[in-house]
Amino acid sequence: MSSARVDYIAPWWTYWLHNFPHINLRFQPVDHTFLPEDANYQQTLIFLSCVAAAGLGLNLLGLAIYLSCLCCCRKDEEEDESKKTNSCCVTWSAVAAGLVCCAAVGVGFYGNSETNDGVYQLTYSLYNANHTLGGVDNLVAGTMGSMESGLTTHLSRLDEIFAARGDFVQTLQFMQQMADSIIKQLLGLPSWDELPDLAAAADQTARVEYYRWLTYLLILILDLVICLVACLGLAKQSRWLLTTMMVFGVLTLILSWASLGAEIAAAVGTSDFCVSPDKFIMNRTKELIRSDIVHYYLYCSQTLPNPFQQSLTVFQRSLTTMQIQIQGLLQFAVPLFPTAERDLTSIQNLLNSSEASLHQLTALLDCRGLNKDYLDALMGVCYDGVEGLLYLCLFSLLASCAFTVMLCAIPRAWRQIANRERDYDDIDEEDPFNPSARRMTSHTPGTHGNMQSFCSYSSSMGSQTSLHPPTQTVSNAPVSEYMNQAVLFGGANPRYENVPLIGRGSPPPSYSPTMRATYLSMTEDQRRHFGNDFQA
Repeated sequence: MSSARVDYIAPWWTYWLHNFPHINLRFQPVDHTFLPEDANYQQTLIFLSCVAAAGLGLNLLGLAIYLSCLCCCRKDEEEDESKKTNSCCVTWSAVAAGLVCCAAVGVGFYGNSETNDGVYQLTYSLYNANHTLGGVDNLVAGTMGSMESGLTTHLSRLDEIFAARGDFVQTLQFMQQMADSIIKQLLGLPSWDELPDLAAAADQTARVEYYRWLTYLLILILDLVICLVACLGLAKQSRWLLTTMMVFGVLTLILSWASLGAEIAAAVGTSDFCVSPDKFIMNRTKELIRSDIVHYYLYCSQTLPNPFQQSLTVFQRSLTTMQIQIQGLLQFAVPLFPTAERDLTSIQNLLNSSEASLHQLTALLDCRGLNKDYLDALMGVCYDGVEGLLYLCLFSLLASCAFTVMLCAIPRAWRQIANRERDYDDIDEEDPFNPSARRMTSHTPGTHGNMQSFCSYSSSMGSQTSLHPPTQTVSNAPVSEYMNQAVLFGGANPRYENVPLIGRGSPPPSYSPTMRATYLSMTEDQRRHFGNDFQA
């Protein structure tokens, strides 16, 4: 038999995956033929999953070495250039990880959708094929039932009615022979009930695919959320958020490698089937259905003979002969035996119904319907399904790379945040130009001692002779006059750099609104006392 096909050609990526080395767990090469029930073939798929597990182990080992070096080989980065370089490196690493993660999620969504479309096309074709085969069985069973029970009952009655006429009885016997011939031809048709239940297989496949699709959807959303939250933690410099995302990043990294192993095994196994699907189906059905029938449906060529043609032809001829005999009895026997008209009419209706069933059976047994379902299933599995699995493999690889970079960047960012907080804590709180000191001053309303210390700081530096203020501004002016000028010139602005300086060599301090309000609320004696302390 010729096995050349022009209506189905396996895609190139199935041949590429089919050529992957097939090695069992004892490191022995195994034939690439798709044998899902063979133990050695199952071990080859497990071996491919173990390769992904080995990649996960190497990835975690590399991360452990990197984190160990980062913790054990600390260097004090006190120079600004090194700090800027490290900060820039962390920033660009986070940006790259975020972009790769977003790209991986996009690829994953597309691959998940493609795989789902392929499996849906497979289940749809299985349902159609099951409907066709079920229709054949119903037609055969209905026709045989009508011939065995209905026709036999009517012929028995007519035999009693036509007992006096030997020629009519002989005609009835001939019709019984034709009915037996039809039953024999119907029994020669294959029983499709012996095949596996395609509807049950489609239901199970659809159920598994639904949970697979939902699982990958949750994984994609989880990856995207972890990536975004990690970027948020870097932006807000939140150490607890980064630590939490680091833990989830490790779990997601493990999940990505695990999904990669499952995807590779599924893609290679499906590709082994797609390279030679006809051979696998003929081997599985050789003990259930004749090989010529399976070959007829798999290839559906005009040059192939129809294995049902002879049975259907005998069926048609027998029905035609019986209809001719019934027409003769209605014409010649009914005038002599009026009571026979009812049974003859019932037989005629039964033959007409059997002829309609014959036409339906001929259409259902034609190879074009089942062959179209078969090709649609192959297209769905081998094109959309395997292509979607390849995109999911790419998603897993990109996700593992993105989370690896993220896990490398988060500890460095955590260190930089810790160093920045430590440097911030080392600032002298007595320095009046320290922002934290200003906040402390603003939250503690000025007392006499605080005001004296703050104001005396500005008069303790510089030489008064180094400045030449205008004549109307004298250096020994009362402090109240100076503060009044500050209020007039400064207005609502809490800083008073625009006020002429009174013999100062240091920059003016920044007066908070609380200090100004405290001073304005002083009595005249308190202001005079404050001015004496200031001049001292």
